[in-house]
Amino acid sequence: MSSEHPVDIAARAAEQHVVVIGGGIGGLVAARECAKVGMRVTLLEAEEQLGGSIRTAELDGIIVDAGAESFATRGGHVRALVDELGLSDAVAPPEGGGAWLSGIPGAPDAPLPKGGLLGIPANPFQEDVRAIIGWRGVWRAYLDRLRPPLTIGHQQSLGRLVTTRMGARVRDRLVAPVTAGVYSALPEDVDVEIAAPGLSAALTRVGSLSGAVLALQGDRAGKTPGAAVLGIDGGMGRIVDALRDELALFGADVRTGTRAVRLDRSGEGWTVAFEELGTVAADASEPDVVEPDAVRGDDALVSPDVPAPDAPATDAPEPLTATAVVIATAEPSARTLLAPHMTGLSDPGAAPEIEIVTLLLDAPELDSAPRGSGVLTVPGSHTAKALTHSTAKWGWLRRAAGGRHVVRVSFGTQGEAAATAPLDDDAAARLALSEASALLGVRLRPEQLRASHRARFVQSQPTSLIGATERRAAVREAVRNTPRLAVVGAWLAGTGLAQVVPDAAEEADRLRSQLLWDR
Repeated sequence: MSSEHPVDIAARAAEQHVVVIGGGIGGLVAARECAKVGMRVTLLEAEEQLGGSIRTAELDGIIVDAGAESFATRGGHVRALVDELGLSDAVAPPEGGGAWLSGIPGAPDAPLPKGGLLGIPANPFQEDVRAIIGWRGVWRAYLDRLRPPLTIGHQQSLGRLVTTRMGARVRDRLVAPVTAGVYSALPEDVDVEIAAPGLSAALTRVGSLSGAVLALQGDRAGKTPGAAVLGIDGGMGRIVDALRDELALFGADVRTGTRAVRLDRSGEGWTVAFEELGTVAADASEPDVVEPDAVRGDDALVSPDVPAPDAPATDAPEPLTATAVVIATAEPSARTLLAPHMTGLSDPGAAPEIEIVTLLLDAPELDSAPRGSGVLTVPGSHTAKALTHSTAKWGWLRRAAGGRHVVRVSFGTQGEAAATAPLDDDAAARLALSEASALLGVRLRPEQLRASHRARFVQSQPTSLIGATERRAAVREAVRNTPRLAVVGAWLAGTGLAQVVPDAAEEADRLRSQLLWDR
């Protein structure tokens, strides 16, 4: 423990100027961690609104989540933040039952089987599994019990592992819909150990893939029960509002419509060149991994950083001088800022484009929630990737909607552009209505559509993809070897607020330690 007087530490903190580039959840948390110890903080956000993928929209007077609609409870970090922000009373668990699966070849839509892991069944003879893969698929999956066990680490690809052990029907009809929804990726590209830690070791131990899933379920049986995700009454945007208010209380300078364009070394610190934008295109954000609302409803999105269509001001403002910088933008922009200062930043490849169209419907035929909380689709069977029946899933929203229904339809996945991308907003809403009708099994008419909202996202490559761990580790090492610099966000931390929030706090703490203690 340091012997320095607290007054000396406070004085040193006041001398620091930390510039945070990006106002998504990672940037807001990092800014809060620095500002609350007395550091001067300037936050630059290219969009006119903070929060990135955590945003709300108004549909005919009803506030809805237009991006991330919940947070994962694992680790307890996000819940702790919510409590610190005074939102404990607003926390709301999901309702509406489980998700359904649509587009099963030769079979009607059916509830997603219970008790599996990433779609891998613990028991292929289970009735809800058999309804999807048929007897042919059941007996092929049963051969898993007769095959030799897998040596630990031998098979890295989830898709190849599942196909080899349990057959194509389990891969195509159960696992692929989940990985497309959760990771926007094909099963072959998903790293087994990242997506399902312990699965390979359990397979080696018990001798079968289905047995490994059962063993992992047993390992978790004694853990405290509770919802895997939670939402916020009034929308997740309340978290962003509370963080913004705290930053104001701490005296932070928060600038929206302001994009950082260059990062330069200045002595021991940095200078940050920026431009002040005109009207910024609405809903042109960049989330990281979008997990399906229908399966998990997790917050799998990150902060936006998309160029505005209008030209910046002709007179470039004076660059900011900073003792330290936190880069909290989405991956492409972060790499652009980092590239002049470090080598070995490998190209992550093209990022999938995602669109979410939210519909407000006057449709009493949906009162019975015919597809539970939502639907996942078998890849190739529908234009849409997933659907969430939001008023079935969230009681607070159902009460606010006053008998009307809110449905979210997701388009686009890895290697497949969103079908709505070339359409104008009205055409995108019509397509979403048509897909919702098909996925919910209810004929929805155009005159039942009361309002719609369209959100566009560009995802970073999922952190669960094969090779992503090594790429992330290389970036982390390069960043931590660069003094007075931190990088936060889901492209490095992993999917969702449950990983982004603690990572942003940890990186901010590392940066604070450099500024306050390192001599």
